[in-house]
Amino acid sequence: MLSKLSSTLKKSFDKIAGAVFLDKKTIEIVVKDLQRALIQADVNIHLVKEIGDKIKKQAENEKIKGIEKKEHLTKILHDEILNLLGGEKKELEIKKGKKIKIMLMGLYGAGKTTTSSKLAAYYSKRGFKTAILGLDVHRPAASQQLEQLGKKIKIPVFIDEKEKQAIKIYEKFKENLKEFDLIIIDTAGRHDLDKELVKEIKELTKKIKPDYKLLTIQADIGQTAKNQAQEFQKAAGINGVIITRMDSTAKAGGALTACNETKAPVFFIGTGEKTNEFETFNPKSFISRMLGLGDLDGLLEKVQSAVDEKSQKKLKQKLDKGQFNLRDLQEQLKSMQGMGSLSKIAEMIPGLGKAKIPENLLGTQEEKLKKWQHAINSMTEQEINNPELLEKQTSRLQRIAKGSGTTTSDIRQLIKRNGNWHRRFRKLRCLPRTFSKTNDEISKKVW
Repeated sequence: MLSKLSSTLKKSFDKIAGAVFLDKKTIEIVVKDLQRALIQADVNIHLVKEIGDKIKKQAENEKIKGIEKKEHLTKILHDEILNLLGGEKKELEIKKGKKIKIMLMGLYGAGKTTTSSKLAAYYSKRGFKTAILGLDVHRPAASQQLEQLGKKIKIPVFIDEKEKQAIKIYEKFKENLKEFDLIIIDTAGRHDLDKELVKEIKELTKKIKPDYKLLTIQADIGQTAKNQAQEFQKAAGINGVIITRMDSTAKAGGALTACNETKAPVFFIGTGEKTNEFETFNPKSFISRMLGLGDLDGLLEKVQSAVDEKSQKKLKQKLDKGQFNLRDLQEQLKSMQGMGSLSKIAEMIPGLGKAKIPENLLGTQEEKLKKWQHAINSMTEQEINNPELLEKQTSRLQRIAKGSGTTTSDIRQLIKRNGNWHRRFRKLRCLPRTFSKTNDEISKKVW
């Protein structure tokens, strides 16, 4: 995401840190580099100029006491980019025990239907009983697409392919929806925010009374996001924005800053096609990741999205009884893959973001995880529960290797890794109330 801006920010901070004297010329170079990168990220040119002037004016202030000029400029750069992206993190207040309805809206091609399933999966993993209601009665095959996505993430989807009036579909399923904590509502789009779409949104809002109305915008429209956000704000009174396709465009900076200008907070961003490539938008964490300083909050969020509450409790019970086996290890490997590619995970780990890890090395590790899963699938239940049998009988190793398309060396590595995991989990069992600690406490212990 925003790789050019990320690269420029890193170089700017390094340039400031390495400067012997932070004179006017150095400040000019840093500001020009930053402005160029912001323009390439499609940020409004007037906004870019305004930021540049602001940084130069504050950086040349000689009256700052108790702080080095380098530190002063570094903080100015950081704070201005942070303000540009929206400042503090804004969150939806979704609490358990309260029935919540979230209605998604937007134009054609914004990715509303896919985002509906991602949002539903996000909250389902956090223990909310979630359902999706399909009210897009205009786009061909919208209902079928939503139904397929729902099956994939194992979340109930309520649709009626024959009905062409959205309000009637809501009335039909109104009673069924009462048993859920959270309802994600996918509405119809148009090529433009025309009178018909505005009328439909207003009618649905009046009837459904959603707690939140979120606008879905694709990042590749850049600065045009400002007009869309303003128009939907005026017509429908949106509470915030979800930006999709963040990973596939250089214009994401334009979309993010444009939404901030309209005072429409960005709550979530889509970072890829897969269900797990979806996260809350935290400007501080976003900048930290761009600077290669990691993002622990984002990483913990990904872990939470990959492993639901039921699975966590089940694993805890097994650990307490000392019953962790290769099948459980396989589930953990699947969860790791569910967090996304290792290169994306590496960006979130403090220290690894700046480290130049060869892409082929991360690819090799991902390939190894797949091999281990195939190997476990080729084992008998007896071998899964007693992996020491494999070390004693090499014929078993050869059979598994042949059946899974791996080598005996791959399987030996798996057995060794399983032993390491087992020892670590046994240590964790000795830690008092480890699983009841907050994310912050856990992250401090782990990292």
